[in-house]
Amino acid sequence: MNETQPLLQPYRMGEYQLANRVVMAPLTRSRATNPDLVPTELHVQYYAQRATAGLIITEGTWVSRDAIGWHDVPGIYTDAQVHAWSAVTDAVHRAGGVIFMQLWHTGSSSHPDFFDGTAPLAPSAVNPGLPSPTPSGNKPTVTPRTMTRHDVRTTIDDFASAASNAMRAGFDGVQLQAGFNYLISQFLNPRTNVRTDAYGGSIENRARFLFDVLDAVGERVDIGRVGVKAGPAWGERGEFISSADTLETSEYVVDRLNDYPLAHWLLMGAMADLSGGPLADLQDDGMFRHFRPRYRGTLIANVGMTRQRGNQLITDGLVDLAAFGETFIANPDLPARFATLAPIARSDHSLHYTPGPHGYTDYQPYDPTVVVP
Repeated sequence: MNETQPLLQPYRMGEYQLANRVVMAPLTRSRATNPDLVPTELHVQYYAQRATAGLIITEGTWVSRDAIGWHDVPGIYTDAQVHAWSAVTDAVHRAGGVIFMQLWHTGSSSHPDFFDGTAPLAPSAVNPGLPSPTPSGNKPTVTPRTMTRHDVRTTIDDFASAASNAMRAGFDGVQLQAGFNYLISQFLNPRTNVRTDAYGGSIENRARFLFDVLDAVGERVDIGRVGVKAGPAWGERGEFISSADTLETSEYVVDRLNDYPLAHWLLMGAMADLSGGPLADLQDDGMFRHFRPRYRGTLIANVGMTRQRGNQLITDGLVDLAAFGETFIANPDLPARFATLAPIARSDHSLHYTPGPHGYTDYQPYDPTVVVP
């Protein structure tokens, strides 16, 4: 009976035949503890252990030196990083997996500690009012520097170059991080984008940066190998408090995404209590009920996924694939555990962003002969 679980059925995502519909969501793990921010043998082991996912999407990866905004996260903007990532993709492919790289720029969510005291670049000089995970702990964000038109053009090219580098490193595709409180989302958010040029003001203008990035990436990489993570799900803190505009902007973005034959769109469910607010109807599965009719391509659901919920969402026709984040940390063999209805282990939160193998590569596949106290 377990073979009939929708999550365990194969799926055709563009040119890729996925073994199942269980996606490993992007997970920042802070294991690139070296000055050059290159992935290490630990990264090779970690991703290869999880290659039975139908699709792996890597941790967010820096598109440039200016993109950095979280300690010990790898990049994809130097030849050394490309070379090191190629060992990861080789290992995942040998294990039969499909792996996309998420391309990341934190914008104003970063901190001067990453830039020798210089404020980070962002759409506008608006402090997002968020914590920034610096090498010496979380620190409050500051007022960033407004990107000039030259900065905008350079950053668009950085995304395109990073996408090209990812393909050189052997990735099957890339995903743009256009959600949560990071750079592309900062352009979309009218509270953090008060520009008066072609990249600010109307929804069309605020979305221009995203689509300029998408077009530039598409000039370097087959657009069928590109996914986008975007949507109205914010943490509801700092300057990222949803309004009626939040939904209208996301609907505009999704309608435009239909113009591109993308590999997928990853849509996060609500990450905060939306009751009583303008997005109250998007709580729980409401997010997927609202957006499924608008998007014609492959839709991946994320946030709060369980085996039961993922199976139900697919059965109900609301999504095509389900992405599991934290669950994949302690369960490297997650699809097999779903197939056998095995217990789902819980990860140690204190080890999520620490250096070394402990809490990273030392979680074991399920063994029914081992009794867990």
